[in-house]
Amino acid sequence: MVCIINRRAEFAASHRYWLPEWSEAQNLSYFGACSRFPGHGHNYELVVSMQGDVDAFGMVLNLSEVKQVIRQQVIEPLNFSYLNEVWPEFQTTLPTTEHLARTIWDRLAPHLPLVRIRLFEHPRLWADYTGDPMDAYLSVGTHFSAAHRLALEELSYEENCRIYGKCARPHGHGHNYHVEITVKGEIHPRTGMIVDLVKLEAVLKEWVIEPLDHTFLNKDIPYFATVVPTAENIAIYIADVLRQPIRDLGATLHKVKLIESPNNSCEILCEESAQGTSPRETVLPVLERV
Repeated sequence: MVCIINRRAEFAASHRYWLPEWSEAQNLSYFGACSRFPGHGHNYELVVSMQGDVDAFGMVLNLSEVKQVIRQQVIEPLNFSYLNEVWPEFQTTLPTTEHLARTIWDRLAPHLPLVRIRLFEHPRLWADYTGDPMDAYLSVGTHFSAAHRLALEELSYEENCRIYGKCARPHGHGHNYHVEITVKGEIHPRTGMIVDLVKLEAVLKEWVIEPLDHTFLNKDIPYFATVVPTAENIAIYIADVLRQPIRDLGATLHKVKLIESPNNSCEILCEESAQGTSPRETVLPVLERV
């Protein structure tokens, strides 16, 4: 039986986003504070996902051997290093999170049956690489607070309570929503980026955080005057408003994850059709609403 296993590791390293062919003003405009000399550091978290058949010993791979490979190929050369100088790959392409994830894949692929490299630069910023030479994924987390009521206007209070339970109470209730946005794109051969991170964060602030934060969704957001603001519908709304602004940045919106509470979350997969004009959205299963 085929199974996917995951191995976690950590390393600390520093880097600087700086292109010598650009002026100081250009570097500062594009990379912001990340261009400052001599650089800055992160505590990186690496998750290596591998796939294989479960053997007679109940294992896909011997994890002691996996740990040794990851340590030799990745942790030892990168830990407490200045990434810009540690590997040749970073001489031509800056060591962004997404390029670092791809390079780690390339270093481990000859030794392990990889299916995904996930690299966290920060709990709210991480990259995924799955071996596609054209595409990688970058995820950014953010949050907002809002209230909502789950009820259909055409139904009685009793009928709404049967469907939505306590969430149908007339004065609503609130959540601290956590949003994770994943974009897909090709890693730029020089900057190492899928998308300008500063501009991506500005888009999230303009289109999601500022309009939704500290609102009563049913009353303050016109979309939810006729659409019940469930977690699923909020995630669909966020995907709808973000798709074009992210496309304007040169990337593709891949996924929106909305965490309403520790017990309730949903994910919207945003895929383009073959013609690239009609998005198809898939709502992944939601945990029990409480």
